Amino acid sequence: MEMTTALWSFALVVGLLTLTPGLDTALVLRTSALAGRRQAWGVVLGIQTGTLIWGTLTSAGVTALLTASQVAYEVLRWGGAAYLVWMGVGMLRSRGVQAPQEEAPARGGFRYGWRRGALTNLLNPKVGVFYVAVLPQFIPSGVPHFAAGVALTCVHVVEGGLWSAVLVGFAQVVRGWLRRPSARRLMDRVTGAVVVGFGLRLALSD
Repeated sequence: MEMTTALWSFALVVGLLTLTPGLDTALVLRTSALAGRRQAWGVVLGIQTGTLIWGTLTSAGVTALLTASQVAYEVLRWGGAAYLVWMGVGMLRSRGVQAPQEEAPARGGFRYGWRRGALTNLLNPKVGVFYVAVLPQFIPSGVPHFAAGVALTCVHVVEGGLWSAVLVGFAQVVRGWLRRPSARRLMDRVTGAVVVGFGLRLALSD
């Protein structure tokens, strides 16, 4: 498999994965709609930072420890599950009465969003396991393993950033409706339930 073919093939696989609604989609939409564009882009870049770190560690062979060590995987799994449940419960308890333009500065703006996005990604061991299982299959023989792995990861990061831009733009369009307290409460309940669900799924999965 040539490197160009590998890049296009990997782009197709992770592109389909990116478009599949999940935790990242819910978090980006909710943050953009309720906390503003600045914090939303913090979340987006935090998620992509986590993806880049997972891909880089996989290319260096470090994340193979997740599949080799049950203890390492379990520690990260339970830590990630606890963080997701805590974050989701916080959303479920939100009363949705604060104006969107007031939330971003109050909650830390870009840095707060980046930290939330990065932790959500890095504390999910299944992202690491996905890279361990999938990434090596797309690295052609005869090319530097580390450089090729990082290049493929960058493809995933770019696709994730582009799709997130679409999500942020969509949320901004409907943001006027979401200024209503009832709409904000609904958004918080839906996103909180999704986040808690992912946390419980991570905790209960084998």
